[in-house]
Amino acid sequence: MHPTAARFRALVEKGDLDALEELLTPDIRFYSPVKFTPFEGRPMLLGLLGVLLRTFEDFRYVGSFAGESRTSADGSEAESAVLLFRATVRGKEIHGIDLLHFDAEGRIKEFTVMVRPQSAVRALGQAVHEGLVADGLVPADE
Repeated sequence: MHPTAARFRALVEKGDLDALEELLTPDIRFYSPVKFTPFEGRPMLLGLLGVLLRTFEDFRYVGSFAGESRTSADGSEAESAVLLFRATVRGKEIHGIDLLHFDAEGRIKEFTVMVRPQSAVRALGQAVHEGLVADGLVPADE
């Protein structure tokens, strides 16, 4: 497993958001399964991860893959890792992946989350939006 992916996994499992900051580029882009445009920037992503850690019940990583893939932002090849996870949100079981793209220094520059099934995506989207509004990260009408 890519060393940054391993560290990311360990910090997420511990809920250590402060230590995650150093693993992210300042201009990181986060592609959500419930929003068409990406969330951008380290402060927004850290806030979003805080909401997700509060929202997920029984969150756990269950596997990983490593390789290279093209980034969405500029189409360049980047070292990448996929972390498979399971969790529950409002009684809905979620199966998902975190797709991490790394820059030349090994920091995460692009982060995509995909989840299934659709009913869980809706439950997750609603819960996360409520958390983002409560934390003042997005306006209530967004």
